[in-house]
Amino acid sequence: MMASFDLVVIGAGPGGYTAAIRGAQLGLRVGLVEERPTLGGTCLNVGCIPSKALLESSGHFHRVRRGLEEHGIRTGPVELDLARMMARKEQVVRELGEGIRFLMKKNKVQVLQGRGRLAGPGRVAVERPDGEETLEAAHIVLAMGSVPLEIPSLPVDGRRIVGSTEALSLDTVPEHLVVVGAGAVGLELGSVWGRLGARVTVVEMLPGIVPFADRQMARTLERALKKQGLDLRLGTRITGAASRDDRVEVLLEDGKGQRETLVCDRVLVSAGRRPCTEGAGLEEAGVKMGAGGRVEVDDGFRTSLPGVYAIGDLVRGPMLAHKAEEEGVAVAEGIAGKAAHVCYEAIPSVVYTHPELAQVGATEEEVKAGGLPFRSGCFYFQANGRARCAGEGEGLVKVLAHAGTGRLLGVHVVGPSASELIAEAVVALKLGATAVQLGGMVHAHPTLSEAVKEAALAVDKRQIHA
Repeated sequence: MMASFDLVVIGAGPGGYTAAIRGAQLGLRVGLVEERPTLGGTCLNVGCIPSKALLESSGHFHRVRRGLEEHGIRTGPVELDLARMMARKEQVVRELGEGIRFLMKKNKVQVLQGRGRLAGPGRVAVERPDGEETLEAAHIVLAMGSVPLEIPSLPVDGRRIVGSTEALSLDTVPEHLVVVGAGAVGLELGSVWGRLGARVTVVEMLPGIVPFADRQMARTLERALKKQGLDLRLGTRITGAASRDDRVEVLLEDGKGQRETLVCDRVLVSAGRRPCTEGAGLEEAGVKMGAGGRVEVDDGFRTSLPGVYAIGDLVRGPMLAHKAEEEGVAVAEGIAGKAAHVCYEAIPSVVYTHPELAQVGATEEEVKAGGLPFRSGCFYFQANGRARCAGEGEGLVKVLAHAGTGRLLGVHVVGPSASELIAEAVVALKLGATAVQLGGMVHAHPTLSEAVKEAALAVDKRQIHA
């Protein structure tokens, strides 16, 4: 007999498993289809979580080697146990994966392992090596996530020319790593291996790093990374590459037509991601596709096929795990007949380098392009007591507010714990707060968060500690 569900979710990444949990909480009979034997999708298995585990571990290694003497701490020779570092990373991933599996059981979500394929309205085929099973569903949520973009001139071989997945599990520290792409993934993984001893060259065809960021903040991060030893080749494209034994020759060309050959032992291709829709049967079933391979949806995440929805990296908006999670909750609540809304204006983004970059709302460039009158306020961490105590005086907080109403338009942070500090700004932005209101909030002293308060005060030139 064909299994029947109120809701079938294809894909167990942050958006998919969140939609499954919320649907089950609302009384729906839910099936979750996932090709991997583990849950959590790219984010948990080969993305956000393992990269952050390595960033933490490599950060500790770097600080012990180079950052403790100013605190009066002397150490002897420090050795790297890369195998143990990798084992810890895998342990973190495994334990979190087991936690998601437990949540499925707790919420009575039926997990079906196999490749999910849309077989028409109300039907999902689950393909397994031993055969195919078809599920009936009143509602279907597509949440298959995304895969790395490929560069024709740099075919990934998994050995010398690698993608982000392989770069998370190298068994030796590269002597020279060339990173293609100065987005979050490239800079984070470049930082990991640079801290562990690799010479790192980052090649970016655009004139600046992290192109989604406010330009002032991007330039601040760029200067910090250069001081750490990252060689940033901006406005430069790769025209070809050739593997020769244990080396790779990479051909570069800058904006002036100047050509150069780099010889390295590893190339990391991190040029972005695209929606993962191959083999999912979407177009065959009648789902309308849009630009860039995205699935077209309305404000309720409905596709052109009745009863079929899409979320996360498959649809418009930034490819972020937390954006997918919010959409997962919203789509499940909508299916259950509840009002649901995602505030896209208050979705933060973070680059987990050192210092970190975090932002929410509009950049200064976007505000100017929109013709809005605005005022800005900045406060530098070098004037923040807690940052100075920690030896973390690099970076700043920048607040943008409407010149007439004072309402917050964007908040940007480059500095220590930026990924945590931005949460306060997300709350303020979502609630429609003004710079005056944010600056009027009492912040504990001494804390890094005082920099957010001072930047908000600086919008009206009322900062105290500048």
